[in-house]
Parts: sequence; C-alpha cells; structure tokens
Amino acid sequence: MATLPPSLTIGRCCLKCGAPDSSRLSVVARYLCKSKVGQSLQRIDVGRKLFPGEVVQSALQPPHLSLDLRCFAASRVSVEQTEQTFTSTSQVDELKKLSTYMFRTEIGGQVKIFVRKKSVKYVVDIEVSSLQLSGNNNKLVLSGGVYRSDHDIKTNNIEAPFIARSSSELALELEFEAKEAPFYLSFLLKASSDANSTGLEIRSHRKTSFCVPIGFDQGYPVPLGLSFSNDGSMNFAVYSRNAESLVLCLYDDTGSEKPALELDLDPYVNRTGDIWHASLEGAWTFVSYGYRCKGDGDAFHAERVLLDPYAKIIGSSIPNHYESGLLLKHLGRLCKEPAFDWSGDVCPNLPLEKLVVYRLNVMRFTEDKSSKLPADVAGTFSGVTEKVQHLKYLGINAVLLEPIFTFDEQKGPYFPCHFFSPTSLYGPSNGSVSAINSIKGMVKNLHANGIEVLLEVVFTHTAEGGALQGLDDESYYYRNRVEDLEEKNALNCNYPVVQQMILDSLRHWVTEFHIDGFCFINASCLLRGFHGEHLSRPPLVEAIAFDPLLSKTKVIADCWDPHEMMPKEIHFPHWKRWAEMNTKFCSDIRNFLRGEDALSSLATRLCGSGDIFSDGRGPAFSFNFIARNFGLPLVDLVSFSNAELASELSWNCGEEGPTSNTAVLERRLKQIRNYIFILFVSLGVPVLNMGDECGQSSGGSLSYGSRKLLDWNAMTTGFGIQTTQFISFLSSLRERRSDLLQRRNFLKEENIEWHGSSQSQPEWEDPSCKFLAMTLKADKAESLLSSEASELKGDLFIAINADDKTENIILPPCPEGMAWRRLVDTALPYPGFFLADGKAVLEQMAGLVAYEMKSRSCTLFEACTEDS
Repeated sequence: MATLPPSLTIGRCCLKCGAPDSSRLSVVARYLCKSKVGQSLQRIDVGRKLFPGEVVQSALQPPHLSLDLRCFAASRVSVEQTEQTFTSTSQVDELKKLSTYMFRTEIGGQVKIFVRKKSVKYVVDIEVSSLQLSGNNNKLVLSGGVYRSDHDIKTNNIEAPFIARSSSELALELEFEAKEAPFYLSFLLKASSDANSTGLEIRSHRKTSFCVPIGFDQGYPVPLGLSFSNDGSMNFAVYSRNAESLVLCLYDDTGSEKPALELDLDPYVNRTGDIWHASLEGAWTFVSYGYRCKGDGDAFHAERVLLDPYAKIIGSSIPNHYESGLLLKHLGRLCKEPAFDWSGDVCPNLPLEKLVVYRLNVMRFTEDKSSKLPADVAGTFSGVTEKVQHLKYLGINAVLLEPIFTFDEQKGPYFPCHFFSPTSLYGPSNGSVSAINSIKGMVKNLHANGIEVLLEVVFTHTAEGGALQGLDDESYYYRNRVEDLEEKNALNCNYPVVQQMILDSLRHWVTEFHIDGFCFINASCLLRGFHGEHLSRPPLVEAIAFDPLLSKTKVIADCWDPHEMMPKEIHFPHWKRWAEMNTKFCSDIRNFLRGEDALSSLATRLCGSGDIFSDGRGPAFSFNFIARNFGLPLVDLVSFSNAELASELSWNCGEEGPTSNTAVLERRLKQIRNYIFILFVSLGVPVLNMGDECGQSSGGSLSYGSRKLLDWNAMTTGFGIQTTQFISFLSSLRERRSDLLQRRNFLKEENIEWHGSSQSQPEWEDPSCKFLAMTLKADKAESLLSSEASELKGDLFIAINADDKTENIILPPCPEGMAWRRLVDTALPYPGFFLADGKAVLEQMAGLVAYEMKSRSCTLFEACTEDS
C-alpha cells in the first residue's frame, strides 16, 4: 500500500461551508486493473444509451452532512474479482445508491464516473476510454480537488495516477468519508511521460474541468420548487435563464443571517435548459433555504439571498443587509405542507347568478377587541370562521378575501412578495404552518355553511424585493422594455415561465386550499405582450379560461390598478368564462343618485349592463359594487365631497363631514339605503364591502391605510341594526324572486316596462329627468305551473326618485286576483321602510293605485295574491 504524498489545507472557500481552516486532505487512490472489474461496472449500465458529453444520473441517494472535509483512500492494486450479477438485496440497494455521469474530453475519448455509497464512505470509480495519447504522453494522472461554493481550485489537492485496464481503458477509484459530503469533485487529466512531470492537461469538451457531485445528486428539473421523493430526498428546482451561476443556501437556524452550507450548482451537471436543480438527502437538520444568483448587470446581486418563487411554506423573515439593509429576506422552509383532514368538505359550487359577495380584509375583520375573540384567533383566518353567523345573517354566500399572499407589510396586501403561501400574519402566533392550517380550517367551515371562498390575487407586479427580483429580472419583469411603464416591479405575465408560474399558483390554491374562485386585480395588465403591446388574445387569460382544473372556479377581472389607485375601462377578452368587476355600475349609480346622470345609464345598470355583458355572457358575469376597499366607504360617499374627492363622485348631502343637522342626516340615511337597494335589485352579483353594513368611516380619506379595524360594537347601534336587517331582507328577496332578480340571461324585452314621471315615457337622455320606474313582469307560463295559487309569482314594480321633489306614481294594473303590496320605501322611518310581508296599497282613485314617493328615495312593490 503506497500513500500518495500530496496533502492540502482547504482554503477560505470552505469556511462558508463551516469547514475548519486547517482541515487536511490525505488522498490515496485505489487502482482497477483487472478487466473483470470493468465488466462488473459496465453491467450496471446495461440498457442505457449514453451520448458523448451527456451527464446521466442513474439513482439518487445523497449522504448525511458533515462540515469537516477530508478525503481518504488506500492505494492498492486490485486482485482477482469474480464476475457476478446483482441479485442480492444488498447489491440491489447498492445499485440504487449509484449515480453515473459521462463526459467527452476536448481531444476525444470518454470519461465515465460512477458515484456510490458504500457503508460510511463514498466510492468514486473513474473510467477513461478511447483517449488518444501520443507516445511520449503515456501516463495519465487525475489532478483535482473538492469544493462546495467556490469554483476556483487554487492548488491541486488530489493527484492520483490511472492504471491501464486494457489497451484502450484506464481506471481509478477514490474514496471519501460520507460524513464530509456534500461537495463536488472537480478534476482534469494530465498526460505525461512521467507521473511527476508536467505534461498535457486534458479538460472536458467545454474546456472546463470535469465536475461531479458527491453526497448529493443533480436532481430533476420538474417540478419547480421544493419536492420530496419517496425515499425522503429533497429536490430543488428553480428557473433562471440569465444567471451564470446559482448557489443553494441552506440554513440550520431560522434566526441565522448566514447559511450553514452553500453549494454552487454546476451549470453542466445541475442545469437543464433554463432550470437549475439539485437533490439532497432529507435526513439533515437544515430548516430553510434560499438561492444566490450570479450574473452580469445590475439585476444580479451575488450576496443577496433570494426566496424560491415556488416555496410552499415561508420561513421567518430576517433582515437582508443588501445595500440599505431595509429589505426583508424570506426563506423557504425545508418541510412538507402539513396534512389536513378534508374529509366531508364539499365545495358549494354555486351558480354565478346566486352569489351575494362580501369583500373583507382578514386581519381588519376581527382584530379589534370589539370582536371579543381570543388574542390568538382575532385577526386570523380562524377569526373569519368565528363570525360566520354574521355573514349568514346578511345572506352572504361568498366571501372575497383581500390578497392573502405574503406581502410587503409597509405597502399592504396589494404588493405581494410571493404567490404560493398565505401570509403568516393571518395565522395564530404569526406562524407559517399554523396559517396554512388556519386557512384550510376556515375554508372547510365556510363550505359547511354554504359559503364559497374567493381570493383577490395580484399577478401583475410584486413588492420591491419580492421573490422574483434578482432571480432573473430579464425574464420575469418588463425592465425598461415598456416606455410608459414606470414600475420596476411589473411582471411580464404573458412570458411563458411567468404564465406557467401563475397557472401553477392558481392550481395550488385550488387543490391544496379548495379555493372556489379568484378576482384578478389590475387585470388590464394581463393583456400586455412581451414588450407591453396590447394583445387581443393574451395567452395567460386564455389559458386560465380553458384550464381543466380551474374550469369550475370563478374567475373575475378587476381592472383597478393599485399603483394608480384608479380602475381602467377596457374590453376584456372572456371566452364566456371571465366575469368582471363592473366599475361602470359603480360610477353610474353614484352619478345618478347625486343628480348628475341620464336615465339611460341607470336603466342599463339595473338590467345587467348589456353594453358590457351581452357579448355571449349575461348579467351574472357582472359583479356590481357601490363602494370597495379603496376610495371612500359607503357612509363617506354621502358625507364628503370636497375638491380632492372629485374622482369619487360623492355627495355630502348638504354639509361636509360629521354633522348634527337632522335634515342632512336623514338625507344621508336615505341615500345609503338607496345605494344598497339599487345594488340588490339590479341584475348581476352584488358585492358588499366590509364595514358598510355598520357605517364604518375612513374620515373622508382615500388612503387604503386609513381604513380602520371593523368595530363590532357598531353592529349594535341603531344604524347598524337597521342596515344589517335591510341587507338581510334584500338577500332573502333576491333568493325568493330569483326568477326576476337572479338571472343567468338577460330579461326579454316583453318582461320589462319602463315608466317616466307623470305616467309618461322616460326621457332617456334628458339630464334634468331624475325619476325612473320599471315593471318587471313575471313569466306567466312558469307561474301557472305552480301547484298552489299562493305560490304564484307576481310582477315587481321598482321606482327610483333622485330629485328633490315628491313624485306621485301610478302603479300599473295588477292581474286579476292580485294586489300591490309595498315592500320597500327608503324614505320611511325604521322599522317600516321595509316589510318582509309587504303592506297593501289601497286604491286611491277608480281603477288606479297611486302612491306618493318622497324626494331622493326608492320604492319596491310586489303583486301578490289577495289571500296571501
């Protein structure tokens, strides 16, 4: 046994891995010179076709980690070895632990490398074949070293000669302690006339050293993100086309600023196309991971640790001392998603036309002490579950959650950092795993109560320092490719890899969290092409419309832009699948009730916005709203109207801000009732905003940050009680009269009759006309099919008076055996302004039913059988 003389002290590159400064390498080679040994090794590769230059992985079984790096071997000439087949269990297990790599050299010939784990060691068998050497260079030596996170091997710390196995094959075996893995073995071949003399250096066909991973594997390019194999190994895969190199950073402490281990991913071994990948054994004690990207240009910052865009669980955030030090660093957790018992969960799968939606912010909904919830429940997903009875009382059957992805806490939830995990802020004790369990419990509970869960999602931009920034900005972002786009964080949504990430995110929320639908914020930007051009057929929007997994979910386009704080009007391609947040409904109703819009606009909105949704969809695709989570809340729409609020189309009813003027207060109360009434009697899906049912105010501020926590005590005030009861009544009315108020298709022309002031025809385009009435006629054929006369459905008569004067209305004649009953008059005092059973309207003149309608009010009448 002859020990090779060279030994080496590992340099600074291994300090990053935790290796001591003076770790010494004793390198000794084991030579294979019998052909039967070669035949045995070749038998492992039976049936596999290898191509020159191809790196082939045959099995995955990474080793345990140890941070001291030494290399041991015993030099000997192999004696006779009998030829055998691999049939025993131990031999099969050894085969499973074997990985194979093949390279071409720059002068021809092949280098085949077998890496296998044997007991507590890693054995590396290297075979060189068909290498054409000159007569003077008849000796071949391996010269290399080991590294983890530094490609530059300063000195040759491993020198070992090859032994001829045949006239055209040379072989060498090296052994390494398994506890020192993972690391790379990097080497080149030296050909000389004497083993100790300098001769020809032979590299791979790419003019680089030969490099193979020891103690971990090259992994797989799919699926992206972190995945776990049946044997417990972890596969890492991340997309970065323009990165020159990528470093996998592993942490053994969630509070540590520096990784315990860094591994450079070799672009030849650990890259397939534009995807970098590696596989590690899952038995280590690491708890989180991230990546460092290296490349040319300002887009790459080699020292900054980045979050995996596909990470399913986000670890604790710690300061990232990149540049200003103000950025937060998010890390992916090295664990599987927690198991959850979904047994018994049934998605309500409600038709669009049946929906009554309540938009809420998870934290603000229950965080206030007035919610009377425990501290670990208030402001969480579980808190929403605790208030399910309030939602059911209002008649809500779908909640629309403001964005719940991990987000920039300074800018708010509309600036996400990530797309696959709920923010830990909404979980008990701010834990990421508890947040996942909490939202799943919330979804299951709401489903059990017949309530669907919809998410607002933002896929058009990220927060500064989001998961994608620094990973490959040229692929993920527009980055100066669009002149009129100032935001540096605008995502190139229709770029293939970004499109795939968005689809994967949506599928993840449907499969893992049982989400029922999505509302896409800033949806107009989903129509941009690679260079910002408008696309009539954007691939992402089309892919979502036809994706089989998303086929039963609701998809809603909302063109409000969080950067500009304004909605955009645009013709959105829909493929008869996409619904839309109807901003025209909001603006037209606001304008009419403050006396500044024509009757035609009001009529269009009442009948389901045919100007938008008659192109193959229908009124059920119109999500109508009056107020929302940006801009003025409902109570402020009737309380503030200064010059700074011109874009809000609000009216203060005669006095700015809070007041004690009785006349102004009564006018405001009527206007709030009018808004809610029109929202519920219009065709389409009504969307209520959190806090509007109890008069929540932002003090006239448009800032999203001015929105306050929901005060549950306000529900018990006079205003809160009557408004919640009114909403509950209108929700029941919509369900009871679904034949007229909950429709998938537009009403036929013969089912609507319009009435103007003084029994005249409406003057549609006269801005001075402020009164409009309509009769919605029930389908008589459908009513006659009813088995009981008491179930006959009569017509509805709806009148809206936005004028300052009283209007005397004449109700149309009722069918024989029926009479008009007043259900709603927003001008009457509580509790009489709405009646579930209705109040009979007596005839005031021969053959006619007249009714005096107060200024700025709305009324609703229903034709009912006389004995009902």
